[in-house]
Amino acid sequence: MNSSLIIVPTYNERENLPRIAEKLLSLPTPVDLLVVDGNSPDGTGKLGDELAAKHPQIHILHEKGKNGLGRAYIAGFKWALERQYEYIFEMDSDFQHNPDDIPLLLQAAEQADVVLGSRYVGGVRVMNWPLRRLLLSRSAGKYVEIVTGMPFTDPTGGYKCFRRQALASIDLDAVRSRDYSFQIEMTHRLWRKGFKIVEIPIVFLQRTHGQSKMSGGIINEAFWLVWRLWWQNGLRRTPRDRRPSDKPPA
Repeated sequence: MNSSLIIVPTYNERENLPRIAEKLLSLPTPVDLLVVDGNSPDGTGKLGDELAAKHPQIHILHEKGKNGLGRAYIAGFKWALERQYEYIFEMDSDFQHNPDDIPLLLQAAEQADVVLGSRYVGGVRVMNWPLRRLLLSRSAGKYVEIVTGMPFTDPTGGYKCFRRQALASIDLDAVRSRDYSFQIEMTHRLWRKGFKIVEIPIVFLQRTHGQSKMSGGIINEAFWLVWRLWWQNGLRRTPRDRRPSDKPPA
């Protein structure tokens, strides 16, 4: 078993799964892969079983149905924490997240509790997105910052690396978000606990296979979530707690 685990939720990703698995297993930094499949009707789950049978670094969890991105990651996080992984990643299966960036996230995680792969820190690095989608993403990030106070350029991004101790500090059963707002909630829960969170630049590519899962319902969930997070933080726009290493000397 390697010290790093890449969690990849899938739903109808049969075309992408073999490609992303091959790429991850060829990285210079050894990693394990956990596929969390939402009972894909296109046979992604069965293909995941076949890959897991061939490669000891690949594992698969089968959900009974499509329960949302957040539920898939929660299942993956619990699985990872039951084992001895030190670095636990979120990553898409469709190559919008470049697997070659994994060593960069790992390097940053040596000095941080959470690393966010940002599309916007230091400039915009989104390739081939429609202008409307780009404006939606940037507006969402600014909205999250205004309401919650989180000083991150890309709070909705889904390319992340968690240190084990940070992830273990969260009551995963209390995380309510089901879709893309899950990314905001996870980061906010750790930020308000005072964990060290850093952003590093990544290039984000438009998917070449499959379809985006974005919908009006997903946007609506995220819109109201940020106000609930602000309330949970005692109407603060700063972290509630400080980690011991962040406290100034007496």
